[in-house]
Amino acid sequence: MRVKICGITNLEDALDAINAGADALGFVFYKPSPRYINPKDAKKIVDKLPPFVQCVGLFVNETQEFVDDVCFGASMDIAQIITEEENYFDSLKSKYIEVVRAASKEDIDALGDGYYLVDAFVEGYGGEGKRVALEWFDGRDCSKIVLAGGLTPQNLSQLKGYDFYGVDVSSGVEKSKGKKEKEKMIDFVKTAKGLVW
Repeated sequence: MRVKICGITNLEDALDAINAGADALGFVFYKPSPRYINPKDAKKIVDKLPPFVQCVGLFVNETQEFVDDVCFGASMDIAQIITEEENYFDSLKSKYIEVVRAASKEDIDALGDGYYLVDAFVEGYGGEGKRVALEWFDGRDCSKIVLAGGLTPQNLSQLKGYDFYGVDVSSGVEKSKGKKEKEKMIDFVKTAKGLVW
């Protein structure tokens, strides 16, 4: 079970997340978000991280050129993309994972064979803590799906048996928007990686 902790805004939280056992850190390059970070500030954090930690940039309806420029400039390993544009990924140079904002089971059924990050549909973009209905995944191979939205150390056990590739958490390990809580991150990662899937 891979664990990504998203919404990193400072070095202390980044290091605490890594020490808790997170596999990836997420940096939000979407200005309206309370967890937004300037690419230059993200780069300063990334430069001080130990090896073997994946850094993920979150983008919402941005141009491919902007995504590629930020991923290169801020040393992001992968772009997490929310877009409503068809054929968007055809000209993207950065490695990416597409975000599917699921509003119904049909959105899950329509997924292709690649890797996807599935979050619950909300009117805004992210950080609402809303959960996707788990029954939408019943009978489906979830081994290429990263589940996000409304996850906490307390409800992770409900994912047992679905065999998700990974989980993505932001608000579920915070003490305030943009500021993580060390103990919550430790509990989340320990629970995610300790369950028998």
